[in-house]
Amino acid sequence: MHSQILCKSTAAAVAARRMRNILGAVLGRDGWTWRSHEVKLLSTSSGDTVTIGEISYQLKTPRSPELVPVKHISDSIPQTVAQHLRWIMQKDLLGQDVFLIGPPGPLRRSIAMQYLELTRREVEYVALSRDTTETDLKQRREIRAGTAFYIDQVSLLTNSCAVRAATEGRILVLEGLEKAERNVLPVLNNLLENREMQLEDGRFLMSAERYDKLLQDHTKEELDAWKIVRVSEDFRVIALGLPVPKYKGNPLDPPLRSRFQARDMFYLPFKDQLELLYTAGPNVAAERVSQLLSLATTLCSQESSTLGLPDFPMDNLPPALQILNVFPMLSSQQLVQRLYPYNSILGKEGRTAVEGVLSRFELLDGRHQPAPSDVLSVSSSRDVEHHADVTLRVADKDVTFQVPAGTKELRPPHSSPAFISTPSHAQLLAEMMQSHMVKDMCLIGPKGCGKSVIAREFAEMLGYSIEPVMLYQDMTARDLLQQRYTLPNGDTAWRPSPLVTAAQEGKLLLLDGVHRVNLGTLAVLARLLHDRELALYDGTRLLRWDRYQSLKEQLQLTDQQLQERSIFPIHPSFRVLALAEPPVVGASSSKGSSGAQQWLGPELLTMFLYHTVTPLSRAEEISLIQGLTPSVPKEAVEQLLQLTHSLRKTNDPTAQSLASSLSTRQLLRICRRLSQYPEESIAHAVNKACLSRFLPSLARASLQKNLANCSIEDTPDSAEHTRTVKDGVLTIGSVSSPVYNPSEKMKVPDVLFYDNPQHMMVMEDMLKDFLLGEHLLLVGNQGVGKNKIVDRFLHLLNRPREYLQLHRDTTVQTLTLQPSVRDGIIVYEDSPLVKAVKLGHILVIDEADKAPTNVTCILKTLVESGEMILADGRRIVSDQREAQGRPNTIAMHPDFRMLVLANRPGFPFLGNDFFGALGDIFSCHAVDNPKPQAELAMLKQYGPNVPDATLQKLVGAFGELRSMADQGTITYPYSTREVVNIVKHLQKFPDEGLANVVRNVFDFDSYNKDMREVLIGALHKHGIPIGAKPSSVNLAKELPLPEVKMSGYWTTNQGGNARRKLLCPTETHPIDIKGPVFLRVQGYPCNRQESRALSFSEEKAHWQIPMNEVNIICDVTTKDDELYVATCNPVSLYAMKERGETIHCMELYDVFPRTISGVWQPFVTVAALGSPLDGQVVLHEEQSNTVLHLDLVTGAVRRLMLSQDSDQPSTKPSSWWSSKEQQGGHKMCRDFAHKNWLLFYKEDGNHLEVLDVLEGRVHSISLPINLKTVFLVAEDRWLLVESNTNKKFLLTKPMHMGAEDSGVCQLHTITEDSVSSGHGASSGELCVPQMLSCDQLPNENLSVALNQKIVSPNRLLADTGSYAQVIVGFPDLMSPNEVYTFKRPVDLSEKKGGEGGGHMFFRGGLRSSSAKQTNCVSLLSANQVVRAVPPYQVPLKEVYPKDVTPPMAAAYLEVTDLNSKKVKYIPVPRSMTVSPYTNWLSKVSDSDVILAGLGSGGVVTVDMGGYVRLWETGLDNLQRSLMEWRNMIGTEDGRPIQITVQRDSGLDVTAPKHGKIDPNNAPHVGGNQWAGGTGGRDTAGLGGKGGPYRLDAGHKVYQVSQAEKDAVPEEIRRAAREMGEKAFKERLKEIDMSEYDAETYERFSKAVRRQVQSLRIILDSLQAKGKERQWLKNQAIGELDDAKIIDGLTGEKAIYKRRGELDPELGSPQQKPKRLRVLADVSGSMYRFNGVDGRLERSMEAVCMVMEALESYEHKFKYDIVGHSGDGFDIELVRADKVPKDNKQRLKVLKNMHAHAQFCMSGDYTLEGTEASIRELAREEADEHFVVVLSDANLERYGIRPERFARVLTSDPQVHAFAIFIGSLGDQAERLQKTLPAGRSFVAMDTKQIPQILQQIFTSTMLSSA
Repeated sequence: MHSQILCKSTAAAVAARRMRNILGAVLGRDGWTWRSHEVKLLSTSSGDTVTIGEISYQLKTPRSPELVPVKHISDSIPQTVAQHLRWIMQKDLLGQDVFLIGPPGPLRRSIAMQYLELTRREVEYVALSRDTTETDLKQRREIRAGTAFYIDQVSLLTNSCAVRAATEGRILVLEGLEKAERNVLPVLNNLLENREMQLEDGRFLMSAERYDKLLQDHTKEELDAWKIVRVSEDFRVIALGLPVPKYKGNPLDPPLRSRFQARDMFYLPFKDQLELLYTAGPNVAAERVSQLLSLATTLCSQESSTLGLPDFPMDNLPPALQILNVFPMLSSQQLVQRLYPYNSILGKEGRTAVEGVLSRFELLDGRHQPAPSDVLSVSSSRDVEHHADVTLRVADKDVTFQVPAGTKELRPPHSSPAFISTPSHAQLLAEMMQSHMVKDMCLIGPKGCGKSVIAREFAEMLGYSIEPVMLYQDMTARDLLQQRYTLPNGDTAWRPSPLVTAAQEGKLLLLDGVHRVNLGTLAVLARLLHDRELALYDGTRLLRWDRYQSLKEQLQLTDQQLQERSIFPIHPSFRVLALAEPPVVGASSSKGSSGAQQWLGPELLTMFLYHTVTPLSRAEEISLIQGLTPSVPKEAVEQLLQLTHSLRKTNDPTAQSLASSLSTRQLLRICRRLSQYPEESIAHAVNKACLSRFLPSLARASLQKNLANCSIEDTPDSAEHTRTVKDGVLTIGSVSSPVYNPSEKMKVPDVLFYDNPQHMMVMEDMLKDFLLGEHLLLVGNQGVGKNKIVDRFLHLLNRPREYLQLHRDTTVQTLTLQPSVRDGIIVYEDSPLVKAVKLGHILVIDEADKAPTNVTCILKTLVESGEMILADGRRIVSDQREAQGRPNTIAMHPDFRMLVLANRPGFPFLGNDFFGALGDIFSCHAVDNPKPQAELAMLKQYGPNVPDATLQKLVGAFGELRSMADQGTITYPYSTREVVNIVKHLQKFPDEGLANVVRNVFDFDSYNKDMREVLIGALHKHGIPIGAKPSSVNLAKELPLPEVKMSGYWTTNQGGNARRKLLCPTETHPIDIKGPVFLRVQGYPCNRQESRALSFSEEKAHWQIPMNEVNIICDVTTKDDELYVATCNPVSLYAMKERGETIHCMELYDVFPRTISGVWQPFVTVAALGSPLDGQVVLHEEQSNTVLHLDLVTGAVRRLMLSQDSDQPSTKPSSWWSSKEQQGGHKMCRDFAHKNWLLFYKEDGNHLEVLDVLEGRVHSISLPINLKTVFLVAEDRWLLVESNTNKKFLLTKPMHMGAEDSGVCQLHTITEDSVSSGHGASSGELCVPQMLSCDQLPNENLSVALNQKIVSPNRLLADTGSYAQVIVGFPDLMSPNEVYTFKRPVDLSEKKGGEGGGHMFFRGGLRSSSAKQTNCVSLLSANQVVRAVPPYQVPLKEVYPKDVTPPMAAAYLEVTDLNSKKVKYIPVPRSMTVSPYTNWLSKVSDSDVILAGLGSGGVVTVDMGGYVRLWETGLDNLQRSLMEWRNMIGTEDGRPIQITVQRDSGLDVTAPKHGKIDPNNAPHVGGNQWAGGTGGRDTAGLGGKGGPYRLDAGHKVYQVSQAEKDAVPEEIRRAAREMGEKAFKERLKEIDMSEYDAETYERFSKAVRRQVQSLRIILDSLQAKGKERQWLKNQAIGELDDAKIIDGLTGEKAIYKRRGELDPELGSPQQKPKRLRVLADVSGSMYRFNGVDGRLERSMEAVCMVMEALESYEHKFKYDIVGHSGDGFDIELVRADKVPKDNKQRLKVLKNMHAHAQFCMSGDYTLEGTEASIRELAREEADEHFVVVLSDANLERYGIRPERFARVLTSDPQVHAFAIFIGSLGDQAERLQKTLPAGRSFVAMDTKQIPQILQQIFTSTMLSSA
């Protein structure tokens, strides 16, 4: 036997082949291929016999010879096949059914068919799919019109194939048993075993022997009457299936399996294959053939499948060799890529494995062998019809060959205007021509890369008409092949699908979206693709052209006769071209909903040759874009492509997903738009295309960073957006369009719409795209006005619309046609979509994300190619010309457009990702809530009578809530819709309080504790008093002022006496300016909280200045609504607006270096300059007399040198800080800073220096006295106080200090005389004013204060001995000025802080000197003096009742009101933190606060911890605010609500009455008798109900409050509290944790509770989404399935569908959990710097958050926590298999972290730790891998380059690695972040952000894959 000759080696194969060639001539062909089993056909008298080996089979003449397979047997049957055939014959003779099992491919089918052809048996072929039901196997009901007698329609059962085969004695071939759903095939069990089956129409199939036995006793008529039918003894079943589990599918049912005999049909043995291939490619070198075969065999081996490599499609080798035969120069590697596109289907390990095998067999020759570069010409063949001659250019040779061609005219290559040829596409087309010669193809490429365009070009070149079939996920085999419909008379019939007509007419079938459709459905096409044969549901068979021809010849039948027997040929030109997106490597195939899957399995590999559409190179893309949009600006295209290609090149999944949004299709859309509107910004276009507004925060950051790297700036849009409609032209912004003239007016929407700029911008944008012919997609949160905008847009354009709302149950049918039954005939109603297409209306599709994406993706063909096939067989065509000649076509109206609305993808909408699936075929617009200004304007139109303050609060609060939703702190995105509803309510019912009305929105959240806290916090912050009661008003108690007394006179002496009138010489010189230097002005968010949230008090608002805790506040000043705060350790300046969003900070650390730490204690004052120098300030340091001019806009700092000699310090530093005596400092008077001049003097000096900032001059005035202080009482009159004597002088200066005025100032002495009332004030105790106003009290205030009508100049003065003094007539009248005094009982300076010292923060023992800030201001308009006094100077016993302990206060504001003659003390809360430099603090101010007046009748205080508070002190203002506040809460005055039904009874109800008047006026509470009572009813009084009016008899009011009625009794509350405590203690005992430990743990847990909560919400919803139920079809109960409506007419049962859990497909891999590792930094530096920024604590919080959030999700997330420090990088904190279960174990982890950081070695292993973790995780099996590195940013200290760290982070594309840098010294972390990849690194400057960042990482990455 020659099998010994054929050894396994290739040399032997060549030798054998040579021998064959020599001997072949001698022996003839059969002599060489002599087999051990011969197949012989013998003719004898009794009929023909077939013998295989020694087994023979008697042939019978078939009844229907057209059903016998033809042309399946090859000329020579390989030995293995002969053996298989022999075995089948044995089983056939035994009467057993067989199951041929083996790997995918046509081999098993072909062997079965060869056997049937040999034995001349008729075949019934069924391709099983997941849609097969029992009716397909047994009987199907059809309706046929009855005979003339039976007018009524009868339901007729037609036999399905199984029954036909059984009765006619045919062979039933069932292919794809593993595809059928479980429990369908058992229908056949009895038929297989006993050949019996009960049919639906009452007949019974019975096996041949039993029937024959019965025939002996009964006649055939009797048996027919009993409806018994004989099963032929020739009936057999041949089942073909794949082995499951190795392949995907359902395993065989055991009872079914036991009824079959199995035979394994592995691929043919090596030598047989080799022979086959030699015949296929005679011109190919034998060595190459065997190499290719060796590769294929290796990749089909057991070992390769354990590696997870799919089987190599062995059966595609012959066609591949035919290509090689024509193109011997083609490289094997390219060929292998077409057969087995391993780059697309395998991960990294798989690729290397395959490449290893390739190199082993020397097939890696792709580099030095040229690929075909272009299609030169295409011409139709003369000799063969339906073929074309194609000439390709390969390297420098031209090769011509024949390929099938279509029926239309051929078109030469490169002649289409719409197709710009690029080198890579030309090469692809040439390669497609090669494959087209032998087999069907599939193009794989990402969406929008030009697959459809290439396919169209390919078809046109070869003269094909295209038949596009859009595949979708729920597609059934019926949708693919045939659908049922009713004839006009009510009969049911089958309509062939486009696929079948294309096969018959020889078109190119375009299967778009192979990756979407289920494999079990696609399997129906396997036979069509392999053999070009197809069996349809109604019994029609399609045969391959040559088989059909030979059948015709054999049976001598005409086409007509064959068609009557329903046999049709498949046109020889017919080809299938499939388009698919690249398979997702490593994704399980069962991810039905997300769409991304590994669809390309071993079965599909056998069906097509694969070509990958590579993304274009940059140069190609540029030429393509410029070819299609010639007028687009060049530099725009350059920038766009730089961005796109930089995104495509990275291996970062985030960037990749962004790149997919910038597909070539999107780029073309952007460029079309730019060529129309060249002034548009690219950033805007890119953000629109990527929908950046709704990207997860990481992806958004990544996009912004990439845009910045490509220097693409976003230019803000400044133009006004107005709209006009004029002469039938609509103009929005800068775009105009003619208004449409519709035929159907009533379909044009009309909607209430208030214009606002933001929506106008969106509409302008929409109009631009609309005019370019785009279909639009609007994406946004709920309630932002998407529908309103669209309706308004269509209203303005006057376009009629059709409206379609999608939902969960939308099917492809409901989108297109609605079937209904009328008179037994199915009628299809057009859906809005079809109507819009016909009539040219605008189709608005709402809630597009609610429908499954597999449904909505049929819109793609409609949008792209304008074609779509409807369920009733009609088709929509875009080309009017095409539609004319053809029946059943609808031409798409040119005005038809789609506007699609969808919610944003992701949490909390959890819709389907419409944007991800179809985003790139629409022009996308993100619709957002209007910006605050726009929203305010809009709300004003909704609520014109609602007060502005209310609207502003609403807008502010909602703005804050939205930004929280964006950051992920809360889940629900509050929208404009909610605010509008609140405002409408307030407009209609103005008396209801805002606090009540907002509950209409927020009551949804009232049961979620954490959410409620966040909401209430946000509302309170903006001053919406939700939860406050009208009674909670906490205003300070008022005490009476002493009577005002006239206490003396001030006389200004103006006599001629020279001693008294002193002249002061003045000199002027310009100032010397040094600088400017530019310092950084940093902006911090201002977290302004309204203080009147829960109760009403004088405090209006408060916020914290972002300053360091060692810093010391030393000055505050205000100008209009700007506040400036100066600090002095280090010196910095903070500027903020009263209602601003940001605090600007300028650190002057470099200007004032600290010479000797903490010894030189600078003290700074600030003066804010006025117009034209707004926003600029002068800063004065008092010890070194440094004067700086700062510009807070530009950051410029200039030093002003006032005196020529002030360069060197006046005293040597050593002396001034060692001398115990305090030096006199320099002072600045800033009362007239708003006029841009300031006055400087030195204590105990005798010079005044006046600085004119605008003119840049200093006027220096020399004085004859030494100064103590200076008060500017007017611009030209200054009060000077002499240093030792406290004598006062008035300096008058000329108004204009010009040179011409010789510049002389006069000095007048002032004598103070007291009223001679006994205590004459001797000159020794002259008072020093603390404050003297620089302007006068208004006249009415003056009159009220002095209790007499008076008009006079005056000044308000305050000193330590009086509350206030008014000096009437000063400083303008020269006559003696009267001094009126409100005298204090005790002088303030005598109240020293002895006993009250406890209230002060630990102050340095005794005060060294008086404080520098006097903290006393006058509010002239409010007639008040306000000063901040320390608690020990406050008469606390009078302010607070005995039993109340006074609050801990930093200070009290003493408000002296001269109108009401009252004084009140308002406590200022203690500061949160206070600087450790207590001694220094005490020099700044007596109390812990400093104070400045506000223009608005109030004051601002800043405490030493940097807390700013605004206070309202003026009485009028307070009353007005209280009214507003009460209105906001609403008038809930405790009266019960009455329900009255008005009936006219004519009788009077008992009327409310005044009541009796009590002569004793005793207080009456309750009852309804006395007048003037409180809390009663019907009578006049206060606080009761039902009385006629309020009457106050002067008693304390008892209010019957609503709250009291609703309140829970105290004992119940106490019981609840005790129950909670008891449960807590029990739990502690259970996990044996001490209370102290519990408290410690609580500290960490509490800090992250909110993040944990929101993370868990997200994880829950992910889980819920994963568990979403699916539609189960073919059910016997449920809702009617539209697709089965005809089957329902015929009376079938299983025509329903219902929702159910979809079992995972068997054989699909298990869903693995996601794998997370947190790599926490526990190095020494964490412990060391914890004191500075709490970084260790924050890391512990982060770890705590991870542990708590992932508790009980262990099946979805497997996590561990590892530490890294100087001791190493794998310090185990939490093991993945042993995660902490309760608080005690979690606390232990935290303690470990802390202890380790405290005691470990220094050093840094961040890099090694990250690297090791990434490596380790990549090795583990998981759905996704995450590594989060927490580290501090001092990598540089250990010499680690950031680039290295970046490389490590992205070292493995499977592992998402993120770095969070915790607070760094200086800007280390920021610098680091710039060098690291975007979206992969975060800087948590404020360590509170770490949990927030972790949450971001989780949500954005885990949602992307959920």
